[in-house]
Amino acid sequence: MSGIAFPIPDAGVVARRDEIVAGLARLVAPDALVTTEDERRAFETDGLTAYRRLPLAVVLPSTTEEVASVLKFCNEHGVKVVPRGAGTSLCGGAIAQEDAIILGVSKMNRVLDVNFGDRTMRVQSGITNLAVSGAVSYEGFFYAPDPSSQLACTIAGNIAMNSGGAHCLKYGVTTNNILGVRMVLLDGTIVDIGGDALDAPGYDLLGLVIGSEGQLGVVTEATLRILRAAEGARPVLFGFASSESAGECVAAIIAAGIVPVAMEFMDKPAIQICEDFAKAGYPMDAEALLIIEVEGSDAEMDATLARIVDIAKEHGVQTVRESKSAMETAAIWKGRKSAFGATGRIADYICMDGTIPTGQLPYVLKRMDEIVKSYDLRVANVFHAGDGNLHPLIMYNVNDPVEAHKAEEAGNDILKLCVEVGGCLTGEHGVGIEKRDLMRHQFTEVDLEQQMRVRAVFDRQWLLNPAKVFPLEGRWLPDSEAA
Repeated sequence: MSGIAFPIPDAGVVARRDEIVAGLARLVAPDALVTTEDERRAFETDGLTAYRRLPLAVVLPSTTEEVASVLKFCNEHGVKVVPRGAGTSLCGGAIAQEDAIILGVSKMNRVLDVNFGDRTMRVQSGITNLAVSGAVSYEGFFYAPDPSSQLACTIAGNIAMNSGGAHCLKYGVTTNNILGVRMVLLDGTIVDIGGDALDAPGYDLLGLVIGSEGQLGVVTEATLRILRAAEGARPVLFGFASSESAGECVAAIIAAGIVPVAMEFMDKPAIQICEDFAKAGYPMDAEALLIIEVEGSDAEMDATLARIVDIAKEHGVQTVRESKSAMETAAIWKGRKSAFGATGRIADYICMDGTIPTGQLPYVLKRMDEIVKSYDLRVANVFHAGDGNLHPLIMYNVNDPVEAHKAEEAGNDILKLCVEVGGCLTGEHGVGIEKRDLMRHQFTEVDLEQQMRVRAVFDRQWLLNPAKVFPLEGRWLPDSEAA
């Protein structure tokens, strides 16, 4: 793929590689420093595997203090730093550059404290999303954000991209479930933002940090909000004769003031792909499928589902199938959460991530299909319908440069469509390098300049996760430093 540009590496930094590695070796244990070419290959890409860059070195600290010493060293020596969790980013947010080091937090994966009375827990940021819920499930608690990659993705990456997941419709995304963070600034300063309470005094710097894609500092610890699990939960499969009918049903459910815990959409290609992989019992005669989950007592679930079924019937639902057991429920969600991996079994693909007003869903589904067909490609749609967070999987042959280019162009057109109907370029995957050059489609030059001014307050040299989020030629410097 050739549509995304990378900056030319700083030859001076590359030439000083041995000196930089020697300096880093004085700061961390030998097993925390990855320097050989073969070992660095494991870090040359992330979930956006079409692009690869070999980092200068990889550092894997074990403590906040080690992170601080590494960042201070890099700041003093002008070395770029790419923070990394598990590398599951689908927008290229953790791809390095040849003149940058990777700073990974995967060794910082401990639960530091749990307070069931206050419904909080403090963790190191390298812990996986699923491990957080696993650590408190024995008391009937859970951590709400649940990205499809939750088995692997880390809290650090979730914070960087403000990740969501299937259950964010009711419980919100990462920013709604983080109370505080410990973050290291580029000069090595360790700061605590937020705290243990639902609100903190002063400016909402926590809201600024979450979703900042590792450009303001490196988060090493987080205080999370944990929730008591509901009395019961029940997913129901709804099969429709068309994607438009399913989309209209989603909009009608939201308009009626009903808030299920989750509402997921799959079109015909996605249904086939996921069923072949998970054997979840999806209705194979449907052109579109909704997985709608409700929770509460049996009486509460029955009442909510009755209202949802009535709305679905008004929109021509063909199949209504309730889960009857924990095993069925697990299979239904296994199919949905395996969608990306299952698609990768049959084709290369780009997974897009845009957000739209739910009322625009029927129109956008129709236009997305037209866009992809105009490039003579295939698409499988699977996404969080309740909050309008789209994830079209555009399939192509990665070994065919022409198809690769068409896939990127189709994806760009879909993201532009999201903006044009009143949505935005991203919902939970972030901007990274994938959407960087589309930022001008969403924002004016004044908007971008103000965002870059904020970024420069934290990182005057633009060393933290460079070449991400903002167009390459748009780097902002104070007037006194401008060339």
